[in-house]
This record gives sequence, structure tokens and C-alpha cells, in this order.
Amino acid sequence: MEPVVRIKEVRSVLTRSNLPVADYSVNPYVGCTHACAYCYACFMKRFSNHSEPWGEFLDVKVWPDITHPERYAGKELFFGSVTDPYLPEEAEYGRTRALLEQLAGSGVRLSIQTKSDLVLRDLDLIKTFPEARVGFSINTLDESFRADMDRAVSIERRLAAMERIHAEGVRTTCFISPIFPGITDVPVIVERVRDHCNLVWLENLNLRGASYRAAIMGYIRERHPGLVPLYEETFLHGSRAYWEGLDAELREYAACVGLPYVRDDDTMRWSFDAPPVMVNFFYHEEVRKSSKRGT
Repeated sequence: MEPVVRIKEVRSVLTRSNLPVADYSVNPYVGCTHACAYCYACFMKRFSNHSEPWGEFLDVKVWPDITHPERYAGKELFFGSVTDPYLPEEAEYGRTRALLEQLAGSGVRLSIQTKSDLVLRDLDLIKTFPEARVGFSINTLDESFRADMDRAVSIERRLAAMERIHAEGVRTTCFISPIFPGITDVPVIVERVRDHCNLVWLENLNLRGASYRAAIMGYIRERHPGLVPLYEETFLHGSRAYWEGLDAELREYAACVGLPYVRDDDTMRWSFDAPPVMVNFFYHEEVRKSSKRGT
């Protein structure tokens, strides 16, 4: 089914952010046709007046040209907090490309998070931004599980795009999120990406208060019945035991392979030539607004 697409005029595409990694959030679209089964951003449907299911609608934002982008110099702009800036529809509507063109030469610090290799189209522009960073969301190397969870491009295409962007001298991030207990193999993913990224972000699956919790639990009961006790303990009874055990396991793994491992990166400074830094964001309520990326 083709998504319902509408044009939506907005006063600005930049929103002040509470994220620990950005000053402003940038979302050129409302809705996300990648339709990830675990997408926390589906809460946006409450404010968008759409009757269509999440993933089946898309509002294309149109905003006035940013005439004085230099006023954002030095600020960190995070593209993709509640939608992917490189949805398939971006190839037609080009709203992310248009914004990059408006911000060119402004001195903003650019971070892009995506599940798409369409970002390669804009590599020429991205390279002009100081300390630009492009992140790819990858929580599995299993294409069948990936296909069960989202409609984005294959993991192999994401990995190939990450490698290309890294080779072009742009900082890259592998966002291992959300980590599904018993399914996501973090060390295996890290070994695959460690030569092609500068940061590895780790984030747990968070079903607390999520409207999709029943769907995810249903999927586990159907496809991974052996994991049901673990998921019930973790997500229905609120146990942190799995995350605390994984935290300890990954700390030991990082030490063995010589990778820095931190709970947040507010005081850390990292080098472009250093091995990737693993940053643990398991405990959402403990992430501080002051946590900013290293430079």
C-alpha cells in the first residue's frame, strides 16, 4: 500500500531539542514510511490528526527559506529524531537536500541519523559541514529479522554506505538500537563496523508505556518463544537484570578488544583516527541534557 502523502506548510523545520546530543532537532517530514515495528516516534500520530496507521502516511514539510543560517553557527543540528530524513520519498521531494543547501556555509554542526543509503546522494554537501557526522541504525545482521521490523533498506546497503562515507573522511556512527534481548548480538555488529565508524551508540529496547508493546511481545511469543520469560521479566516486570548483565559483558568485551566504553560522553574527547568509542545509553531516564558528543 502506498502511503498517503500530503504537503504541510510549517513556520520552521528547526526545533529546540532536549536530546543529549543536539541543540536542535530537524525533521523534514511528519511520519515515517520505514514503519519500524518498535518506533517510539509513533506517538507523533496523536498530534498529527492522521487516521492512517503509523507508517502509512507522510507529511512533507515546506518552510520559509532560512535567510540567516549563520545565527546557528556552532549549534548541533540532529536530523532524524522522529522521522528518517532519507525516506524513499526524499528522492522525489528533496526536503532534506533543500535544508542542507540552505544551511551550507553556516558553521552548524551536523548530525544525521538514517536507515537509508540515499544519504550518499548528499555526500557532496555533507562534506562541507565542519565535524559532520552520519549515523546508521543497525540492530541486527540478520536480514530476515530486519525485514520483520522495518521497511528500510537492507543492512548490507547500510553497511556499504557507512563504509563509503567513512572513507570519504566524514565521521560515522553505528547506532545499535534498539537492542532486542537474546536477538541483537552487539559484539558481532561491532566487529563488522569497527573499521568504518568513529562512535558506537548502544540503546536498549524500551517498551515502557509504548503503544506497540503488545505487538512486540506478540512477535516474541510467535517467533522466539524461548525468550518469553526474559521479555516478561524485563518489559512487564521492570527488571534491569538483563541490561546490567549486558552492560558488564560489553565493558569486558570492549576492554578485551581495546575499545573505550563509557556510560555517556559528556566529558569525553575523541579523535577521528582513534578506534570507535562505545557509548551506553541503556538508561534513558539517566541520560543528562549536558551529555554532548566529543569533538
